[in-house]
Amino acid sequence: MKRSLTNPKSWFSRAGQISVLRLYGPIGASSGFGRSLNHASLERSIEAAFEGKRIKAVALAINSPGGAPGQSSLIARHIRRLADEKKIPVIAFCEDVAASGGYLLACAADEIHVNEYAVTGSIGVISASFGAVEAIDKIGVERRVHTAGKSKVLMDPFSPEKPEDIARLKGLQKDIHRLFIDWVKGSRKDKLDTQTELFEGDVWVGARAIEVGLVDAVGELRPVMRERFGKDVTFKECNIARKGLLGRLMGRGAAAEMSAGATDGALDAVEARLSWARFGL
Repeated sequence: MKRSLTNPKSWFSRAGQISVLRLYGPIGASSGFGRSLNHASLERSIEAAFEGKRIKAVALAINSPGGAPGQSSLIARHIRRLADEKKIPVIAFCEDVAASGGYLLACAADEIHVNEYAVTGSIGVISASFGAVEAIDKIGVERRVHTAGKSKVLMDPFSPEKPEDIARLKGLQKDIHRLFIDWVKGSRKDKLDTQTELFEGDVWVGARAIEVGLVDAVGELRPVMRERFGKDVTFKECNIARKGLLGRLMGRGAAAEMSAGATDGALDAVEARLSWARFGL
């Protein structure tokens, strides 16, 4: 029964409740102007999603092209830990994109549903940067870097690439990739199609992702949850808003902080745009 101010009986409804946790945007530690997902900003929201006596399930609404693997893991493991402790089922719903770290988040759920147009997968590791060696030479700037430890600098954009740096980077990527694969296998188990190369960074759309075992069904959050838990079930939005820019700057009183925040925000926006662009969005 839907609660209504004009219907007092609805105030005491015993209908079950579904917590909705929205995981929208690239994943990263940044807390600037961008809408990066990170564990620090989501911690209270995750806890809130599992609180309440009427909670029947937690629904994850995911729309993320991925990002930082560490933050992806922290968020996903927190969700999975509470689900196991409280014996509350978690069902993920992938909207436009649940790729790379976004798919890692989906694997925290007991079931994964997708929009028919959703892009899922991209189980791989990427490192992208720029080289500015010629540019720095043209403007007459000398690069000076001093380290204690020969491996302290890796892939300096102002220095020529070194084969040993590339080999070291690929080794790090291999370790992260292995952890990602283990997480997916632990979540999806025998649902995965062993005849398809699932861990080479490819993506699948809608029902095709069902065929290879990355997801369970095509479906949207509210219709699926009502069918599963009853038409009278209610929905609780659990995302707790972070303090806005003005609130973060109040009392600190420095114009320089505003300027630095704007710079960080611009970089966040560029990085986010590139993340979405990989999937044509």
